[in-house]
Amino acid sequence: MTDNDAPTPAPDLRRLDRLVGTWKQSDPTGNDGIDGTTTFEWMEGGFFLIQHVNLVQGDTTTNGIEVIGHELLFGETDPSVEIKSRYYGNKGETFDYVYELEGDRLTIWGGQKGSPAYYRGTFSDDDNTLTGGWVWPGGGYEAKSTRVTPG
Repeated sequence: MTDNDAPTPAPDLRRLDRLVGTWKQSDPTGNDGIDGTTTFEWMEGGFFLIQHVNLVQGDTTTNGIEVIGHELLFGETDPSVEIKSRYYGNKGETFDYVYELEGDRLTIWGGQKGSPAYYRGTFSDDDNTLTGGWVWPGGGYEAKSTRVTPG
């Protein structure tokens, strides 16, 4: 394989470049719902965005890593149309998500697109604030992400 034959990352994935950097997470309602940081960085090659999670919600500390990109299953030649991810947490949990970015609106579906569990947020004009919240059957919380360091 020559350099000209090498695969390149999908353009829709590169739109998530808006997330690159470190973000301060907070509860905009002042109800002490969430606090901490998330950091996004590109893995070498640009096919995957890596998120490092360090959050506190009430008495619970959550640390984890999420790998975000197009899924390419073993034996397949074409990657998934959807941008998918898998989260690995410090308590042994794994969660799958589907990412969508339409204009300034980011939606992260829990499990699969159309799920009743999702995050929906809107980027500010300067891309330094992302305001929204998580929703799931019987619960959810609001979250404000403020960029601390650029990517």
